Amino acid sequence: MRPLIVTAFVSVDGVMEAPGGESGYRNTGWTFKDIEFDPAAYELKGREQEDTTALLLGRTSYEAFAPIWPTMDDFAGYNAMPRYVVSTTLTADDPRWPATILRSVDDVAALKKTDGGPIAVHGSATLGASLADAGLVDRYHLLVFPVLLGAGKRLFSAADKDKTSLKLVDSAAYANGVQKQIFDVIH
Repeated sequence: MRPLIVTAFVSVDGVMEAPGGESGYRNTGWTFKDIEFDPAAYELKGREQEDTTALLLGRTSYEAFAPIWPTMDDFAGYNAMPRYVVSTTLTADDPRWPATILRSVDDVAALKKTDGGPIAVHGSATLGASLADAGLVDRYHLLVFPVLLGAGKRLFSAADKDKTSLKLVDSAAYANGVQKQIFDVIH
């Protein structure tokens, strides 16, 4: 079974909305504001691109990334690999960044059963929470930023569900206050 990895920039209080500057959120761009850039903190992002064999996104993130990521040399690996978008409303993929449209978490469960390596979920707060609630997430790659944002889309849902146990398999703290936390989900 292919491992499913949710990777995210999150605030200490679990908000992941608009870390890079997307419009419509009052704290947009919070990963860059008042936090000194430290390349060591982003080493994980380069490693993810090398290790990942497929990219899985929710509709909102896909529509935000499709016009931008194909033009970025930093994302050459992601641009070359298969992409999947989970949406009940999307009628066609974006020709600038082709993707296979999946309609449900059941379709994601079927994708996990195919041959291949790790599948990474970037952004996609709603999808990530739905996949976690369905028990489909195998690992979390988190870069936790030293900010409290209060309101915003959160990494984890507020669903009343049984406890999910995690095992910390890698961590680091950087001079700018960012922490890397990698957790395996104990199934």
